[in-house]
Amino acid sequence: MSDAASAERLRDRAAGAVMGAFIGDALALGPHWYYDLDALHADYGPWIDDYTAPRPGRYHAGLKAGDPSQAGILLTLTLRSLVARGGYDEADFCRRLDAEFFPQLDGTPMAGPGGYTSQSIREAWRKRVVDGQPWGACGGNADTTEAAERILAIAVRYARQPAELAAAVGRNAALTQTDGTVLAMTVAFGAVLGMLVEGHALDGELSGKLMARVKSGELPFHAVTSGNLEAPRPGAEADPAGRFPSPDALLGPSNIARAALDPDVRIEPAWKASLVYGLPCAVYHQFPAAYYLAARFGTDFEPAVLHAVNGGGQNLARAMLTGALVGARCGLSSIPRRFIDGLADADERVGLAERLAAAV
Repeated sequence: MSDAASAERLRDRAAGAVMGAFIGDALALGPHWYYDLDALHADYGPWIDDYTAPRPGRYHAGLKAGDPSQAGILLTLTLRSLVARGGYDEADFCRRLDAEFFPQLDGTPMAGPGGYTSQSIREAWRKRVVDGQPWGACGGNADTTEAAERILAIAVRYARQPAELAAAVGRNAALTQTDGTVLAMTVAFGAVLGMLVEGHALDGELSGKLMARVKSGELPFHAVTSGNLEAPRPGAEADPAGRFPSPDALLGPSNIARAALDPDVRIEPAWKASLVYGLPCAVYHQFPAAYYLAARFGTDFEPAVLHAVNGGGQNLARAMLTGALVGARCGLSSIPRRFIDGLADADERVGLAERLAAAV
């Protein structure tokens, strides 16, 4: 493949990751947060395969099919900042939250753009707007994927610069979420997404590649073992610890990918991965399900994201994360056109995604 063709393919994967997230977000808007799967099927039928509007009285009620949730709105805000500044500029990002986003909130869950405001955003709003705290003191201990849903744009931007990726993703996530495990898993998700944008597969070998970046000092995880998790070499206990005390968040994706690709380990139908890994919102439910679906379907975008949506529970985060991972594998050019055409503000979003991709 020529250098020009390779660069074009990189840009296609980068734009695909961003648009895959937008599509997953909007596809799950209508059937979001159904923990009773019988009720989900009663309202939307046995299989959801397109954008749908939320039902009256449910989350996001009043929005239209193809609209973004607040996660999609925050991803757009992040993209605008990245594109305008040429990279992650924390002062600009925070200014946009202060000037453009926070004035639309009132601190309650069912208010604000996108029809629902998550716990971590409500806590940050309260500390920043009501208490007057500076940025850097506004994060809370929510264990959700809220930060991961916006940092994926940052991970795409720095896909070929893993040290910069980890630093920018970690700083941005910590603005609203401070739990150490959440931050470690969020940075790990960003690192995985960056590898897929680079062109690596989500398979049993990926974690070894990530661990090589830990050993080289590019990823800030502590690892005392040698080689393929073998016994540490003499004196290794004196090595300086990374920011995150364990590399396990980097090891999980390949373990899950091996299971997804093992013919003796089957979850049928695939949407029931949500039952295996858990329907709720926490990172330890959402990331594994997204890794499973992305590994199982590889570069086949449509079934991956639709199985994420049809799994119920916190399907919006699951579909957004899965859409980003599979979009990074297949590229924007391989995402079915109907998913672009049905998306609200599609032209602006595609334009932002392509401008971000050009910077990678």
